[in-house]
Amino acid sequence: MSDTANSRRSFIKKTTAGSALFVAGGVLPGFSAKSYARILGANKRIHVSVMGVNSRGAALAKNFSRQANCDVAHICDVDRRAISKCKKIVAQHQETEPKAFGDFRRSLESRDVDALVIAAPDHWHAPASLLALQAGKHVYVEKPCSHNPGEGELLVSAAKKYKKVVQMGNQRRSWPHVMEGIDALKNGIIGRVYYGKGWYSNNRGPIGIGKETAVPEWLDWDLWQGPAPRKKFKDNLVHYNWHWHWHWGTGEALNNGTHMIDLLRWGMELDYPSRVSSNGGRYHYQDDWETPDTQIINLDFEEGKTLSWEGRSCNGKNIEGSSVGVMFYGEQGSMLIPGGNSYTLFDLKNKVVKKVDGGAKIDPRDPANPAEQLDALHIQNMFHAISNGTSLNADIDSGHKSTLLVQLGNIAQRVGRSLDIDSNTGHILDDREAQKLWGRTYEKGWEMKL
Repeated sequence: MSDTANSRRSFIKKTTAGSALFVAGGVLPGFSAKSYARILGANKRIHVSVMGVNSRGAALAKNFSRQANCDVAHICDVDRRAISKCKKIVAQHQETEPKAFGDFRRSLESRDVDALVIAAPDHWHAPASLLALQAGKHVYVEKPCSHNPGEGELLVSAAKKYKKVVQMGNQRRSWPHVMEGIDALKNGIIGRVYYGKGWYSNNRGPIGIGKETAVPEWLDWDLWQGPAPRKKFKDNLVHYNWHWHWHWGTGEALNNGTHMIDLLRWGMELDYPSRVSSNGGRYHYQDDWETPDTQIINLDFEEGKTLSWEGRSCNGKNIEGSSVGVMFYGEQGSMLIPGGNSYTLFDLKNKVVKKVDGGAKIDPRDPANPAEQLDALHIQNMFHAISNGTSLNADIDSGHKSTLLVQLGNIAQRVGRSLDIDSNTGHILDDREAQKLWGRTYEKGWEMKL
């Protein structure tokens, strides 16, 4: 047996070990953990193309290549160096060598590709997803699913029109113990839940003041910008610091807050708020960073419930012992879901009533690959939706709603006031300045159209 085959078998064994919660959690109704492991390699192989393989995308390409029912057929990036590195990574885990493309649109022309995996910068997420759907491909798009609310709405419509599977990278929706905890929450284990708090903390350094320089020879800067109106290249943007510029990124709120708001919205069974506010700013350093490094978003719902998210990019002090997590507060107790595949129940006197821990090591501050084996469950959920019609754990409708909540927080932050929201649609009410941020201006020829 080849080393590549051994690598896949070993990974799948680790992924499925101890996952007897599949049936209860709903990942694959009707299958036990043992039968699930047996069918991983039996289904028709799904061929994927991975777009954006410098960091998170390289980790995703590796994870997809380790799945027994998948081949990474193509890898795509505007950075030639990233392509070279990722090809070597993928080659360690599958028999066939992926084809490389500088322009992912060429990959979409191929009949050899079933799905596009998108890990490019945020401003690419929705436009690339739409192009993939129009090319007849399924989509796995990392969070956030869109750069702005208008794109998210269009993507939901596109998934319905083109009748393809679109899974967002809210991976925790496929983690067995998290699923168990959310299910217990919905069944009243801490009574009526009326408040949920999420958070993320880190110790990010300054990004400096960028200088306009010649575009590096290894980078297609024009295609990197794609749908975004053109700007001059600066030496402190590529590959990560674009996150902190409104033109391309969405700040820490969408970078990490999306995951936590999604857990809160899921557990409290909420859709759209009636009022949103945000406070914070760029406090720690004087540099090109535009989005807040410190931010608190509050969302009130007509159901008599409130959500809040606290983000601290430049002060890594943990909350409840974790750099990332959520806490649900109910009439009979509270539930903590920290960064990993676990949850803890407390009574009203702060006594631990129950603690469930999956044991897998998670590093929430790892920007590329915080939870590979658990994330494989999310990938398999998508594959079974494609092959067998299984329900998605994080379809684009739920992904858009969770993304929208944090986007509304960012819009409130940018206009400097609270927003009234239509709780039936999620749309901003009676605020023309805020409504202008519902969408964006596109580079000519790159407009999103169904």
